[in-house]
Amino acid sequence: MARCYSVLVKNRQPSLPKLWLISDARNDARLEHALARLPRGSGLVFRHYHLSPEARQTRFDALLRLARRYGHRTVLAGDIALARRWRADGVYASPERLGRKQGMLRLATVHSLRELAIAHRTGADALLVSPVFPTASHPGAQTLGAVGLKLLSARARVPVIALGGMTRRRARTARIARWAAIDGLS
Repeated sequence: MARCYSVLVKNRQPSLPKLWLISDARNDARLEHALARLPRGSGLVFRHYHLSPEARQTRFDALLRLARRYGHRTVLAGDIALARRWRADGVYASPERLGRKQGMLRLATVHSLRELAIAHRTGADALLVSPVFPTASHPGAQTLGAVGLKLLSARARVPVIALGGMTRRRARTARIARWAAIDGLS
């Protein structure tokens, strides 16, 4: 039975990227260059909360075309209905806002054991756990560190993507397989 389960899990998410670029007002001017430099099959989480809805969709459409040219998965921060309308590959949200499964990738943001439990109940496909290290996005925030990330990851039933102060060097040093960054990749 265990063997059948592992095959099902593999088939459920066969192309979950190991590396994710997170969009933000800070890295907007460098996104095209960053997408071109990412390894084929990486991921983009499009946030751009700073834009009006119309400008946000226009920017998303441009980056979606580019991401697909490089074979990247593109996930929209928001809700499933909006992600579906905008032709995203998935949605990125807090576990409470993920909504029900509807045939698209669902990435939950997790900062605590409580949010981890909610993400499990809502059936998230993967977790963006943060902040792992000090980050410009949340100056002075308490961080998990590599040990805290590993402890939280040990309780996860789905893949974990480390976020917060991540760089290639930190990922390599801490042996973190899946990670995401804003500044660290742009």
